[in-house]
Amino acid sequence: MPILVEPSIPEGSLFGIEQPVIEVSRSVSLRPWVNGDAAAVMEFFQDPLIQRWHVKRADSIEEAAGWIGGWQSEWLKESGAHWAVVDSGSDRLLGRIALKNIDLYDGTADLAYWMAASARGYGVCPNSVVALARWAFDEVAFNRLELEHSVDNAASCRVADKAGFQTEGIRRGSARHADGWHDMHVHSLLRGDSTPG
Repeated sequence: MPILVEPSIPEGSLFGIEQPVIEVSRSVSLRPWVNGDAAAVMEFFQDPLIQRWHVKRADSIEEAAGWIGGWQSEWLKESGAHWAVVDSGSDRLLGRIALKNIDLYDGTADLAYWMAASARGYGVCPNSVVALARWAFDEVAFNRLELEHSVDNAASCRVADKAGFQTEGIRRGSARHADGWHDMHVHSLLRGDSTPG
């Protein structure tokens, strides 16, 4: 069956280029994951808050390395794009940010993140979201980014608001956490929407 419109993002737009380092600020950048990040990922996933909202833990460095391998492979498949959030000077890992469930045809992706406890409360997460959204819209021509979180996750809601994402509504009972089903708050940002800064 013929498709009547061209894909929003041509195939090869990601795997045809090297995954970039994205500058967030003078002190924070987003860089591709490396295998040496596995020990820090395992350590961060001992944090009860990360476990609560991401519904998993890492029991070994090898397990965390397997996650990193999966994140790296998604760039080549053009199904996801994952970055380590790092201190630009020391390369110390601060968190993770990603575009998941990439749809090249519609030019859409889901934005996800977590931050180490030491990086919370300093604007690292919302500033990283803004920097990644700008790259997605300006460099790759995404049309829409969606962000969702449990309605009980007030910190994630603040990140979405600070990054300029618009509130769309609530998906009832759409995600299962360790304590049961959660309603999910949905936010979106379109190319052409204004972002902070």
